[in-house]
Amino acid sequence: MLDQLAALESRDPRRPVLREHIIGLCLPLAEHIARKFAGRGETFDDLLQVARLGLLHSIDRFDPNYGTNFLAFAVPTIMGEVRRHFRDHTWAVRVPRRTKDLQQLLGPATEALTHRLGRAPRAREIAAELEVDLVEITNALIARNAYQASPIEAGTSSESDWAPQSLIDLLGAEDTRFGLVEDFLAVKPLIAALPDRDRLVLNLRFFEFRTQSEIAEQIGISQMQVSRILSRTLNTLREQVSCD
Repeated sequence: MLDQLAALESRDPRRPVLREHIIGLCLPLAEHIARKFAGRGETFDDLLQVARLGLLHSIDRFDPNYGTNFLAFAVPTIMGEVRRHFRDHTWAVRVPRRTKDLQQLLGPATEALTHRLGRAPRAREIAAELEVDLVEITNALIARNAYQASPIEAGTSSESDWAPQSLIDLLGAEDTRFGLVEDFLAVKPLIAALPDRDRLVLNLRFFEFRTQSEIAEQIGISQMQVSRILSRTLNTLREQVSCD
């Protein structure tokens, strides 16, 4: 039938009928390959759709004149389509393509080395097995953590409490001091624009925690003058922040 399909012209009305019949006969092959990739974080329905797409590519691209049987051509084509789906569409964050490709090789290489060494292989041994740079293998191993992400609102089990908890409940409370960062960013340029003596007094009092008497002694003025400078400077900063 594949020979007949290849011999028909693209506009021949018999071609779509024969093609549809061949697809129907080959659908179990796509399902068989999809099941091989099940349990890796993707739903079986999605994998089946991708495998069937690979099957269509196999049927449309197969050329009997090359002397290769259809299965030898279709199986790697379908599996390649499924692997590309995992590489390009199932990562939680963006990862370089080279790292994705290496990550797919880690499983088979690790399994082979474990049987051979009788223990879990080290990153350097995996790099030597795959004949790639150690840094690339290290990046691929780290990238595994980026493959799937758990939503912070997802429920988690609790041994001490039967009530469902979300991950966000376990991450701590909101830090009320975040507002101080905004205040600092707003005041920083205003402090930089102060006269030198006012800025020095402010720095000694609130950043070096000196007393007014110590400040007065250091810069050679009275403690009362230090108090006035601080009061005037703080009022000025308050007014400028409020206006902004």
